[in-house]
Amino acid sequence: MRLPRRPRLLLPVAIALVAIVALFFLFSGIYTDFLWFDTVDPSVDYTSVFSGVLLTEIVLFLVGAVLMIGIAGGNMLLAFRMRPMFGPAMFGGGSGADRYRMALDPHRKLIFIVGMGLLALFAGSSFAGQWKTWLEFINGVPFGKTEPLFGMDISFFMFDYPFIRMVLNFLFTAVIISIILAAITHYLYGGFRLQSPGVHASRAARAHLSVLLGVFVLLKAIAYWIDRFGLVFSDRGFVHGASYTDVNAVLPAKTILAIIALICAALFFAGVIRPGGMLPGVSFGLLVLSAILIGGVYPALVEQFQVKPNQQAKETAYIQRNIDATRASYNVDKTEILPYTAEADPTKVETNGDASVSGVRLLDPALVSATYEQTQRIRGFYGFSDQLDVDRYPDANGKAVDHVVGVRELLGVPEGQNNWINNALVYTHGYGIVAAPGNEVDSGGLPDYDAKDMPVMGPLVNTTKLKESRVYFGESPASNEYVIAGGNPNNPQELDYPETGGTGQKNTTYTGKGGVPVGSFFNRLVYAAKYGEKNILLSGDINDNSKILYVRNPRERVEKVAPFLTLDGNPYPSIVDGRITWIIDGYTTSNEYPYAQSESLGGMTSDTTTTRGVVAQQPQDKINYIRNSVKATVDAYDGTVTLYGWDENDPVLKTWSKAFPGIIQPKSKMSPDLQAHVRYPEDLFKVQRYTLSRYHITNPAAFYSGQDFWNIPSDPSQGENTKQPPYYVTTTMPVQNQAPTFSLTTTFVPKQGPNLAAFMAVDSVAGPNYGKLRILRMPSNTPIPGPGQAQNAFQSRFAGELNLLGVGASSVRYGNLLTLPYAGGLVYIEPVYIQVAAGGGQEPYPILQRVLVSFGSKIGVARTLPEALKQVFGDGQQQQTPPNNEQVKPNQNTTALKAAIDNAQNAYTEAQKALQSNPPNWEAYGKAQKQLEEALKALEGLGALPSTTTTPTPSPTASPSSAPSSSPSVSPSASPSASPSGTVSPAGGS
Repeated sequence: MRLPRRPRLLLPVAIALVAIVALFFLFSGIYTDFLWFDTVDPSVDYTSVFSGVLLTEIVLFLVGAVLMIGIAGGNMLLAFRMRPMFGPAMFGGGSGADRYRMALDPHRKLIFIVGMGLLALFAGSSFAGQWKTWLEFINGVPFGKTEPLFGMDISFFMFDYPFIRMVLNFLFTAVIISIILAAITHYLYGGFRLQSPGVHASRAARAHLSVLLGVFVLLKAIAYWIDRFGLVFSDRGFVHGASYTDVNAVLPAKTILAIIALICAALFFAGVIRPGGMLPGVSFGLLVLSAILIGGVYPALVEQFQVKPNQQAKETAYIQRNIDATRASYNVDKTEILPYTAEADPTKVETNGDASVSGVRLLDPALVSATYEQTQRIRGFYGFSDQLDVDRYPDANGKAVDHVVGVRELLGVPEGQNNWINNALVYTHGYGIVAAPGNEVDSGGLPDYDAKDMPVMGPLVNTTKLKESRVYFGESPASNEYVIAGGNPNNPQELDYPETGGTGQKNTTYTGKGGVPVGSFFNRLVYAAKYGEKNILLSGDINDNSKILYVRNPRERVEKVAPFLTLDGNPYPSIVDGRITWIIDGYTTSNEYPYAQSESLGGMTSDTTTTRGVVAQQPQDKINYIRNSVKATVDAYDGTVTLYGWDENDPVLKTWSKAFPGIIQPKSKMSPDLQAHVRYPEDLFKVQRYTLSRYHITNPAAFYSGQDFWNIPSDPSQGENTKQPPYYVTTTMPVQNQAPTFSLTTTFVPKQGPNLAAFMAVDSVAGPNYGKLRILRMPSNTPIPGPGQAQNAFQSRFAGELNLLGVGASSVRYGNLLTLPYAGGLVYIEPVYIQVAAGGGQEPYPILQRVLVSFGSKIGVARTLPEALKQVFGDGQQQQTPPNNEQVKPNQNTTALKAAIDNAQNAYTEAQKALQSNPPNWEAYGKAQKQLEEALKALEGLGALPSTTTTPTPSPTASPSSAPSSSPSVSPSASPSASPSGTVSPAGGS
């Protein structure tokens, strides 16, 4: 039954409309991407990245699609044209293929077109996805350094070899598909039959398939020859890179196999002019047999009977190649390893003049984020990142001081106010930066902010000349959504910040150069299509001044304009030239450096911060080369992205600069203020410490034995399964004329054992020593406690006193355990926080109450770092106290003991009252804490609490998070005759 004329006309019209709508949405995505690149920074042609990548992908897609259609489709058509004149009858009788041919033959053109279209789509997409490989191949620059096996420049293995393998893989795939399609076509149209006995084929079909098989074997010969160069990436031996077996067995075997494959290809080609299947059969058998015997059995025999019984001797030269290449590829070959005869006895050291730790950072960025949140977010729709950042700013005397810094970002609209106008037009940005010196707290244990509040005020604001505090581009989840800013400057509607002391708000209008103008109807139309939001097209609040801001996360923003970079997981904000600026480190990475050890980037950078999700986890991709080649900045107000070439000698960076000229600025264009805030990147340091845990050994025999390998210690505050993160601190390395320097530090412990094996630091200040890696190797004959031992000693020694601080609604939180060279030894410093519930609906947040210090086996605890250091290194003889298990004598002054207990109880009660008031009375809380400290000292003097100067016995079972007492009363443990309200238990007790 035929359709009426009108419905038959409607069907193509409907198809055309669907196609037009689909193409419009596709166009909207591409066009809006172009507009975004065009407005990232008008002074830099970032559209060259967009157009360059897109054009490369299109060209590679077309090349891949055309080649696949030409090879596979051409052979399929050739097989059809070579079909026998008399069809299946030439062999006599029918076959099972006849019914398939009769069913498919009427639709063969449609099947061919659809099949080739799908094949072209997959082949073109796969080829287009290799755009990085192609651009590196055509733009690659030499390293100026050769690898030891073939004597070729490393650039061949980094840039040329991957492209050659890509082309070979594509051709192999095309030829295999061609063989399959040609065989099917010949079979369907009678070119050959599967009959008894054997296979009956026409001369044309036999010749066609022989040529295709010959081409396949010829490609195999080329692949065998190219595989020889791939041996520098082999993982057969003790380490990565060509091993003894690879060089002495596999390499000659590949050469022989390439020659045999050439001979076999010639035999397949000879089958075109010589009838019969003898030559193809002989060539196929020879190829398979040689591949098994020469390519498989012979290397296995060499490995089993020559190498394994004498592996150390046989592999020594190749282990040395791996050590040299790995140290060079991870940029640790210039690491300075210093023997450090660390002293463990504090009575034998001189601390006079060593002021390197007196100003060390005590605020833990991971803990005080909650404190910043509760004391500085101002309104519930603002917030800070889960882990704050460490930067440095000058104090009143011009001395650089470590600061803990956070940006007050917008989390979203208030509850119950979620609508499009609020989301897109009103709540558009965060406001302000909050900073505090890392070595100071106020009387209540809170950060002593020098940049705070809304509008931002404080000494730091004046010294940095902060002139723009608004944050339109940041890390909060709200930054993943678009906003439309600008609008009418005479009637601003963007919430700037709530008015102080009132219920009103101050509004603003965005005037930054970033963002895409959406005043025109067409731009509004394409963005309405992009986001599926009709209000973008219909809203009367959008005018010629309006701009749409999207891709607002700094890391994602840099990733979009520089897709060839791997970015550090932790961007950090700084005040640079009067503006809040995000600084992101960019890496060039590769897995093609010959002889270097290949490892997972995600595995090497994993630690507590990535496990907790406060820092982005790197992908699990394998790499064996990394450089911190780029320092990128993102302006928090207008989103301007600037890329600075930091390692301008990196050949990979030179390659990408050649591919996209003009987008990477020279280092010389960095302002002095920006250079003052550059720091050594965390992920690179994690990769290097992972590498140096083994590759600090440069002797191949010692490396083979592995007895001096190190481990990265577990984070003492998080348990045994997460690595301790590196810490930014200002420290002094014990080298000549070395002043305190802002550094990134870490520790190592032996492969077997908890003691400290080494301490590593890298100079993190821009200058001649930037990036200088130094390792202090501990003496093997003097056991220095490792981080886990120090943490256990702290908790075992002061559990009683700290639990007294954490009674009631409070709990004890241990901060980052810092390890620093000091006075000819290693000192451990750990801040202790009391997490308090302040009342008034506020969430608990930590305040700094104690500082723990350990040197060797001696420990101190006090309200301040200088006091704790004095306890450990004081000149006077400390009063000896009874051991932890010795009870107070019955004849002690029970009146004084009762008074001290009462004072402690009263101080605690006053502190709780101060916290429960709304808002909390921090001045009263600070006074109460001082009174509590005096009472505890009195109890210590009476022997009811252990002295802070005795040597503890480390407790291997001490928990990292000692549970506080649930009772608000103080329960010291003394003799029955001296316990009017309970007893005070010694440290380490319940």
